[in-house]
Amino acid sequence: MVTGASGFVGRAVCAALTRAGYKPRPVGRHDVGEIHRGTDWGQALQDCQAVVHLAARVHIMGPDSAKGEDAFREVNLHGTANLVRQAADRGIGRFVFMSTIKVLGENGVEVTPDDPPAPFDAYAVSKTEAEAAVRELSGDMQTVILRPPLVYGPGVKANFDRLMHLVASGWPLPFGAIENQRSLIYIDNLADAVRHALTCHPGTYHPKDSRDFSTANLVRLLAQGMGRRCLLLPVPVALMRGMGRVTGTYPAVARLTGSFTSNGAMDGWEPPVPAEQAVLQTARAFAGS
Repeated sequence: MVTGASGFVGRAVCAALTRAGYKPRPVGRHDVGEIHRGTDWGQALQDCQAVVHLAARVHIMGPDSAKGEDAFREVNLHGTANLVRQAADRGIGRFVFMSTIKVLGENGVEVTPDDPPAPFDAYAVSKTEAEAAVRELSGDMQTVILRPPLVYGPGVKANFDRLMHLVASGWPLPFGAIENQRSLIYIDNLADAVRHALTCHPGTYHPKDSRDFSTANLVRLLAQGMGRRCLLLPVPVALMRGMGRVTGTYPAVARLTGSFTSNGAMDGWEPPVPAEQAVLQTARAFAGS
């Protein structure tokens, strides 16, 4: 059973599992309704051997926006805990939980699964608590927790999509002096990591692409894939961060200029799509859309 199967990651995971010979059962809102502490998973879990839990609340919009942490916890913590209990009670063999590298903060170098949690926002806090629930409530069920970094690929939205729009504009960009390193993972690589998680040794892992990128090198590669010119101005990072504080964009600037790399991929797994090829494919798909 694959929850969140209609999402960006879920579609890729179902495709990867099908190619590998599995018969994924995609489950979405039309099957079980909203995910919360009282969701009935009985019919969806029937005759399943494993659960891949991708569904999560990532953003809060509309009437839920004032609820803050409670809205994240209801889905990501209590909804996950409820599913783990029901899966364990039914004798499901394995539970793969999609978490996030954000449980370890928003900056750092070569963070590992052994590092202490340091969540910095309500989403990351809820995922940290959900990880603990998965471990505590699983009983005899084997569990694998995946903590991917930023996921990208054709059709990606949010921050990566905004970055590609900037690159496509052809405007000079102030990234020439950024010498950071950030881990990323291509959507097809993450889907393959989920496939591997169905048979690997239980544990917590940090799948990522074959190499990390600086913001400057990532932008250059995206521009190459789009066939656009790339002019990067060497604006000092300290100046960029200062402007970010003044304009209220500091969190975004900090992510663009800071380093956050991970270590701890699954034994026996290598990302099938090389990092450079993955970025170029994403850029070409964007340019052709």
